[in-house]
Amino acid sequence: MLYNILKILHIFFVISWFAGLFYLPRIFVNHAMAEDAATRERLGQMETRLYRFVTPIGILAIACGLGLWLIFPELFAGNWLHAKMALVAVLAAYHIHCGRLLRDFAAGRDRHGHVWYRVFNEMPVFLLLAVLVLVVMKPF
Repeated sequence: MLYNILKILHIFFVISWFAGLFYLPRIFVNHAMAEDAATRERLGQMETRLYRFVTPIGILAIACGLGLWLIFPELFAGNWLHAKMALVAVLAAYHIHCGRLLRDFAAGRDRHGHVWYRVFNEMPVFLLLAVLVLVVMKPF
């Protein structure tokens, strides 16, 4: 029963976290393209609210995953888990970097154009695919 509850919560928080990781950089694209101050201010507020909302969700996703592993270690044997944890660390770093980009926008120090943000926006898609392959296939 505990396993199923933790697994449901982990999946729920992962889906919610990724929704934020997919949408926040998309707002960055629009922010980088915005030409008027009012639009930039509105997008900055949206970015800040979304980042503050998804940060605890990301922490809960990681906490539930670690809980599963620590409480039920026999179910998570193999090197696939180490690879998955490495990818989760990359995702956490991506999330933190989004926070830095957010602060740069707020301070008027944006150093990237909208094309860079479009490419940056695709990174979590590929990381999610890699994590799913590891979790479902357990290749090693």
